[in-house]
Amino acid sequence: MTKPPTVKLCLNPLKPLPSGETDFKKLAAMTGEEIRAQSAGDPSFPEINWSEADIEIVEPIVKTAVSIRLDSDVLEFFKDAGRGYQTRINQILRSNMEHQQKKAG
Repeated sequence: MTKPPTVKLCLNPLKPLPSGETDFKKLAAMTGEEIRAQSAGDPSFPEINWSEADIEIVEPIVKTAVSIRLDSDVLEFFKDAGRGYQTRINQILRSNMEHQQKKAG
């Protein structure tokens, strides 16, 4: 059974999200209006301009576990940015792959 396409919204995938404790049960019980009112005065809540977002429909991609040798300073650079370093490496590799494909075709 194949998964349905996913909508991908991308503002700045390399920018880390603010950290903190979230009460997800309380958040789930709030209305959209309550969330907007509470976040309006919060300086850590990002103001998102959706007109600048890149929106595209993407097919789910199967991930494959691999073993890869990277220069230690390269790996350290990505790990220093925090959680999700493997995802960031994958994003950069994908970007390069798509660029090469556009050049070739």
